[in-house]
Amino acid sequence: MIKKRKIFFIFSGTLLLISVVSLSFWGLNFGIDFTGGSLLEIKFSQERPAITKIKEALKEERLNSLIVQPSGEDSYILRFQEIEETVHNQVIAKLYTLDKNLEEKRFDAVGPVIGEELKRRTFWAIILSLLAIISYIGWAFRKVSWPIASWKYGLIAVIALFHDIIIVLGLFSILGHFAHIEVGVPFVAALMTILGYSVNDTIVIFDRIRENLIKAHKEHFEDIIQHSVKQSYVRSINTSLTTLAVLISIFFFGGETIRDFIMALIAGIFFGTYSSLFIASPLLVVWENWKHRK
Repeated sequence: MIKKRKIFFIFSGTLLLISVVSLSFWGLNFGIDFTGGSLLEIKFSQERPAITKIKEALKEERLNSLIVQPSGEDSYILRFQEIEETVHNQVIAKLYTLDKNLEEKRFDAVGPVIGEELKRRTFWAIILSLLAIISYIGWAFRKVSWPIASWKYGLIAVIALFHDIIIVLGLFSILGHFAHIEVGVPFVAALMTILGYSVNDTIVIFDRIRENLIKAHKEHFEDIIQHSVKQSYVRSINTSLTTLAVLISIFFFGGETIRDFIMALIAGIFFGTYSSLFIASPLLVVWENWKHRK
C-alpha cells in the first residue's frame, strides 16, 4: 500500500481537482434552508395521505426544494421556494383533489433556516474542532516524536479530513448541477458526521503506528508504517463495510426524505476509510522522506 502511494495520490489529486473545478464553476445547489422560501400548512379532514401522494399531486407545479413534514396527527407543513399568489392558488387546487374539505391553516414567506450568523458560528466551530484534533493527537503521540514531530500526525489527520470533505462537496456540486440535488440542514449534519467518522478511522491506524514505533523504533520508518497499515486495514474495511451495508439499505428502503442525507454519508464514509489507509499513512512517509532530502 505504502509502496504504491503515488497511484493513490494521483487518484486523490484527480478527484480533488474535479471537485474544486466543479465548486468553482457551479458551486452548491442550496435549498430553502439556506435561501428561504414559502411555508404552507394544511390540515386534512380525513385520514392524512402519504407524503408521496402530496408530492405526486404537486409534481406538475415544479416546486423546487419541496419539503413535506408531518405536523400533529392530521396536518402537513410544506416548504418550497418563494412563489407568486397565482402559483399558491394552483397548489391549493391540486391539494383539494386529495381532500375537498382541506383547510389551509397558514401561508407565509420564511427566511433561511441557516442564516449568516449560524454559518459564521459553524465555520468557527469547525476551525476550533480541527485545532483541538491537532492538539489532542500531538499530545497523545508525545512519546513517539521520532522520526517526525508528534503534532504532524494531527496535521496529517486534518489534511485527510479536508480531502474527504472537499470530495463530498464536489460530488454534490456535480449532482446539484446535473441532477438538481439540493443541500440543506441534513447535508450539513452529514458533513459533521463525516468529520467525526473519518478522523476516528485515521486515529485508529495512527494508534497502531504509535504502538509499533515504540516496540520497533530501530526499523525503517516506512517499513513500520507499511506493517501498521497491514495490521489495521482489515479491521477498518470491515467496520466501514458493515456501516455502509446499513446505509445502503436505508438509501433504498428508507424513503425519499432522507435519501440525500444518506448518500452524503455513504460517500463520506467510503472516502474517509480510503483516505485513512491510502492517504494519511503514506503522507507520514512522504513528510519524513522530504525532511531527509531537505
